[in-house]
Amino acid sequence: MNFNLALPDDILLSIEKPERYIGNEVNSVTKDKNAVDIRFAMCFPDVYEIGMSHLGIQILYGMFNSYEDVWCERVYSPWIDMDQVLRKEDIPLFALESQDPVKDFDFLGFTLQYEMCYTNILQILDLSKIALLSKDRTWDDPIVIGGGPCTYNPEPITDFFDIFYIGEGETKYREIFDIYKKARKNGMSRIDFLHECAKLQGIYVPAFYEVKYKEDGTILSMLPIFDDIPKVIDKEMCLDLNKTFYPTKPVVPYIKITQDRVVLEIMRGCIRGCRFCQAGQLYKPLREKDVEHLKELAIEALNNTGYEEISLSSLSSSDYTALPELIDFLIKSCNEKKVNISLPSLRIDAFSLDVMSKVQDVKKSSLTFAPEAGTQRMRDVINKGLTEEDILHGSHEAFLGGWNKVKLYFMLGLPTETDEDILGIGDIANKVAVEYFETVPKEKRNGRTIDIVASTSFFVPKPFTPFQWAPMNTKEEFLEKANKTRKGIMSQLNQKHIKYNWHEADASMMEGVLARGDRRLNEVILKAYKKGCIFDAWGEYFKFDVWMDTFKECGVDPFFYTTRIREEDEIFPWDILCPGVTKAFLLREWKTALSGKKSSNCRQQCLGCGAASYGVGICMKERKA
Repeated sequence: MNFNLALPDDILLSIEKPERYIGNEVNSVTKDKNAVDIRFAMCFPDVYEIGMSHLGIQILYGMFNSYEDVWCERVYSPWIDMDQVLRKEDIPLFALESQDPVKDFDFLGFTLQYEMCYTNILQILDLSKIALLSKDRTWDDPIVIGGGPCTYNPEPITDFFDIFYIGEGETKYREIFDIYKKARKNGMSRIDFLHECAKLQGIYVPAFYEVKYKEDGTILSMLPIFDDIPKVIDKEMCLDLNKTFYPTKPVVPYIKITQDRVVLEIMRGCIRGCRFCQAGQLYKPLREKDVEHLKELAIEALNNTGYEEISLSSLSSSDYTALPELIDFLIKSCNEKKVNISLPSLRIDAFSLDVMSKVQDVKKSSLTFAPEAGTQRMRDVINKGLTEEDILHGSHEAFLGGWNKVKLYFMLGLPTETDEDILGIGDIANKVAVEYFETVPKEKRNGRTIDIVASTSFFVPKPFTPFQWAPMNTKEEFLEKANKTRKGIMSQLNQKHIKYNWHEADASMMEGVLARGDRRLNEVILKAYKKGCIFDAWGEYFKFDVWMDTFKECGVDPFFYTTRIREEDEIFPWDILCPGVTKAFLLREWKTALSGKKSSNCRQQCLGCGAASYGVGICMKERKA
C-alpha cells in the first residue's frame, strides 16, 4: 500500500489541525485499490470533527468495506484555511484513506443532515474538480448520490445530484453497486445506468422528473419522464434491526470530535408524535433492537476502540422497553472497565434520575428538560407530552439527588403562539428555581446555588410534519419574541439564577427557505456559493446579506417559502416522496393542533399514520389500552 500523503509537510504544518487530513486512524480501512471493483468516497459536508461524529457514516463505511469488491473512504469539508491552500496550490480534494483525488472514485456519497450545509456540497464538488451540475457530468466523474434526512425534500439541490437515496441506507446499496458493475462491464451509458437505478424502490433520480408550476408559483405537477419509474418514491427501511449491519470497529479519530465516544443505537423511530419533529415522522415505525444483541455490540465496540464512554442513541431512550436491563448490564460492565455511560434523550422521571445518579458525576452534569413551550396550551398544540407538574417533580427529585444545574430548551415562533406563551418561558424557569430553594435547605447547599440556563431556538417548519402547512415568523418577529422572552426572565424574582440564550434569527430564516424550497433555489445556491458562501452553518461565516442579494438577483422571493399561508390541497415539492406517513394523517394532526388538542402516542393508540404498511415494529405489537 502507498501511504504517501497528498499534502507536503510544509502545508500540513501551516494549517490548523492537520490531523483532519492525514487519515490512517485506528480502525480506518485500507485496501488494494486494484483489487476492488468500486471505490466509494463517503462525504460529510462539514468539518472533520462534526462529520466524524455522525453514526450514519460509520454504519455505511463499515458495511461497504465488508464487501470484498468495494473500498469506501472518507472525505470532509476542508476548513477555511485548507480550502484556500487547495485552491491556491491547485491540489484536488482527496479521500483520507488512500489520499487519492475524489474525482478518481466511482461514487461520491453525501450525507445531508442540515440545510445550512448545502453550499459545502458545492465546495466539495468544486475542490474535487467534479462538474457542479449533474447534466454536465460524464463517466469521468463519480456518480454523486445524496442520503440523510434532508433528502426528504431534495428539490433545492436537485441540479447537483445524480441520485438521492430516500430512507435508511443499509438496504439498497448492494443492488446499486451490482447495477454499476454490470453497466461499466457492458459499456452502458451514464444515463442508462441512472435509469436502471431509478427503477429501484427508494431511489430518486431528479433529472427524470419534470416539475410544472402554476402562475402563483405553487406546483402544478411533478411527473416522471419515463413510464417504468415510480410516480411516488417510497422510502427504504430496515425491517429487522437485529440483522442489519452495525459497526463494532468504528474509526477512532486522532483529535477530539463532537461525539467522542462509542455510540450504541438502541432503536429507530419514536412513539411520541411531537408535531414539530421531522425525525419522529421520517423514522416511523418504532423498531427496537434486542437487548442481548445490544450487550454484545457494546462490549465488542468498547474492546475495539479503547473509548472511555458509551452513549445510547435514539430519539427517546426512555421508551426503549428493555432499558432497565440494558442499563444494569452496562453499569456492571462499564464500572469494571472504568467507562462512563451517556444517556441523552431521557424523559425526566424517577427511573431516569435513579439511572443518571448511578452513571453520571452529579456535581459536573446538568439536567436537561425540553419543555419546548412556555405554557401547557402551547405544549398541547405541539403534542409535547410534558406537563409543568412533570418538570417540577423531575426537578424536585433531581435536587434531592444532588443536581443544581438545569438546562431548559424552548422554541419561539410556534403556530398559534401568544405573548402569554412567550412569557411562560420565564415563569417555568423561575418555578424551577423556587423548587430548588424549597427542596434543598440552606444548610445542605454546601455553598452552591441553583444555575438555570434557558435556551430558545426559532421554530422552522419541516416537510412531512403536521406543521408543514404552518407560516414561519420573519427574522424581525423572531427577534422581537426573543426580546420579550428576555424581559420576561428579567422580571422574575429569581432572574439572577437564570441565564438566557437564543439562536440566530438570520440562520433560522435561511434554514426555513431551504427546508421547504423547490427547484428554483438551485440557481440561488449556486450563485451564493460562487460569491463565497460556504460554512453557512457556522455563524461567523454565514453571509446573510449575500444570500438576500442573490435571491433578488435570481428573481426569487425567499418569503414565498417561509411566511406564506399554504392551502390544504397544495402540492408540496416533497410530495413526490413518501416516508410512510400519509399526507392525510399529517393534515389531520395539523387541524388537531390548531384546535389545541393532544394526540395519543403509538403505545396508547394507533392514529393510523400509514407506517403500519411496513408491517414491522410497534405497529405489529399489542398496544396498551
